[in-house]
Amino acid sequence: MTGQQIGVRRDLVLAWAARQPSSSMSHPFGDHAAVMKVGARIFLIVQLTGSPVLVTLKADPERAVELVRDHPGITPGYHTNKRHWVSIDLDSAVSDALLRELVEDAYDLVVAGLTARARFDVDPDRFPLPGRHRPGTKA
Repeated sequence: MTGQQIGVRRDLVLAWAARQPSSSMSHPFGDHAAVMKVGARIFLIVQLTGSPVLVTLKADPERAVELVRDHPGITPGYHTNKRHWVSIDLDSAVSDALLRELVEDAYDLVVAGLTARARFDVDPDRFPLPGRHRPGTKA
């Protein structure tokens, strides 16, 4: 895969992550990595420079074992908890469909770990609170 193709895949990953409700991007580790968060918790880290270009994301521990076993381009999380995170080499044969699924799963895992109030703040339609309504709507 060429550097341009890897860059396109990296941009796709960032776009998929940015489409998740209340997600935000920051660069707490410097200009070499983009970090996607929801509710102040990281769900994805994308390497912006260097080689190989890795996407590190939150994963269910049981699924992480299967992913690493079944996909040579997926390894235990780089510089993260190896049980709860995986890293994907964007130059590998991991399909875009699987990559997108894993981005969405990472987001969902982090949202599931938020308090009920924080989940409501993230996506009030998906996580309503009893007696609370979406901001800007009437009961």
